[in-house]
Amino acid sequence: MEDEIKKTLGGREYTVSKNPYTGEVLGKYPVNTREEIFEAIKLAREVQKNWTETPLKERIKKIERVRDYVAKNAELISEEISKENGKSPIDALATEVLPATIAVDYYCKMAKKILREEKIRTGNILLFNKRSRIIKSPYGVVAIISPWNYPFSIPFSEIVEALLAGNAVILKTATISQLVGHRIKECIEVADLPQGLFTLINTPGKYAGDYFIEGGVDKLFFTGSVETGKYLMKKASERLLPLSLELGGNDPMIILKDADIERAAWGTIWAGFQNAGQSCGGIERVYVAREIYTDYLEKLKEYLETLNVGPILHPNDFSTDIAGLTKTEQYTTVKEHVEDALEKGAKIYYQHKVKAKSEGYQLIYPPTVVINVNHSMKLMRDETFGPVVGVMPFNNIEEAIQLANDSHLALTASIWTKNRKIAKRIASYLEAGVITINDHLMSHGLAETPWGGFKYSGLGKTHGEMGFREMLKHKVVVDDLLYFTKRDLWWHPYSEKLYRGLEGAVSALYGAKLFTKLKGWGRVAKTFFRIFHTH
Repeated sequence: MEDEIKKTLGGREYTVSKNPYTGEVLGKYPVNTREEIFEAIKLAREVQKNWTETPLKERIKKIERVRDYVAKNAELISEEISKENGKSPIDALATEVLPATIAVDYYCKMAKKILREEKIRTGNILLFNKRSRIIKSPYGVVAIISPWNYPFSIPFSEIVEALLAGNAVILKTATISQLVGHRIKECIEVADLPQGLFTLINTPGKYAGDYFIEGGVDKLFFTGSVETGKYLMKKASERLLPLSLELGGNDPMIILKDADIERAAWGTIWAGFQNAGQSCGGIERVYVAREIYTDYLEKLKEYLETLNVGPILHPNDFSTDIAGLTKTEQYTTVKEHVEDALEKGAKIYYQHKVKAKSEGYQLIYPPTVVINVNHSMKLMRDETFGPVVGVMPFNNIEEAIQLANDSHLALTASIWTKNRKIAKRIASYLEAGVITINDHLMSHGLAETPWGGFKYSGLGKTHGEMGFREMLKHKVVVDDLLYFTKRDLWWHPYSEKLYRGLEGAVSALYGAKLFTKLKGWGRVAKTFFRIFHTH
């Protein structure tokens, strides 16, 4: 737990960042007090006023420096992520550093289009003189609470979007991810932003939301557990503070009988076991057409047996395919979910062999495939967040859709088939914020693609144009071309003549017969010229 790694040194609390396998101390970081966080929010609000007035071209030029810094230091950043989080350096590079670099480039290129004002097409000839447009403005101070499983890439896009939009940013990374958090800070510092526009704070997660909300931030982005998300939503309701919540998933994979079994098996391994299964949008439930159920399981087992599983003990370990869990608490959760399934009749079809007493293996949960599962089991109902998948056969597409939708979580889903037409039809019935066809757990790396789920998986979007817009307040400006008239048609004083004229407008626009329309326009004409008179 976060509180357990808090220390006291000379009256100042601090947290210790460690390698989860070796226990090597990677750094010590002071804990910010409530007062310091409030002061950071106050300063951010002051400097943000000038930042939003900074020409967009200059803001883009500054943020492009961040992209160049990340690209230049990709190996170093990947190594630090691997050391602190425990994931393989390839996972760190492929799913964190590379997507972050792509994201910065994309948002810098798209910022002008997204931020410019938008004209709204006139919707009715009767109101031809009312011309509307949408203008955008930043929220002000945006707070971001990011998780430990993707400590670099998850907050990075949100930070860049917020800054380009003209906001100030207060970032709280996970307590156990302070090394990576401070690397993010160094990445942003190369942009030479005004002092206080971006601030990294370190405080236990149980306090961060309260401090941000009470301190007066203008919008809060949170990625984490459903329970914490619910709490923050309740707390934010006191201020009607806008939230964006990404609260995890228990994501389904549907494999049709015509699917490429080899690709589906490798896809399961990638999206179910990569990062030791610690991915919000990773595969946890697999539904396979009964006709290929046995063949699929055999192929999945065959491929899993070829993989190297173990801790990452040095930065040049490029041969380990699946590493360990980041936290002891997560290991306990995974173990409980599997044991619950076994107690309720499930069977382990395959479990990778892991050396039990070697250095760093205390967090290695063996990649596991569980069969004879059903939806009464935690494994199939809740977010396991580990290298385990439950596999069920289905008899027809309707049953597969029903099983996939039978969850209180709805972040992502995938469909595996050679028939793209059928896949698109199935996608229209699936309850998930992101649906991929013949792939899974990759859309978060597409900078142009929105990210977010339904049900208890959260609210709002991050990433893509929709995510960028989450950083902006949208204002509608209505301009009257007939500004020189004395009043609008429907203004006071009222009379029966006005009533008949307005009734005529309805007939003129929507009458069923031509005669009715013409008669309606005649009534409108009799009333229209009142707009030029004061009486």
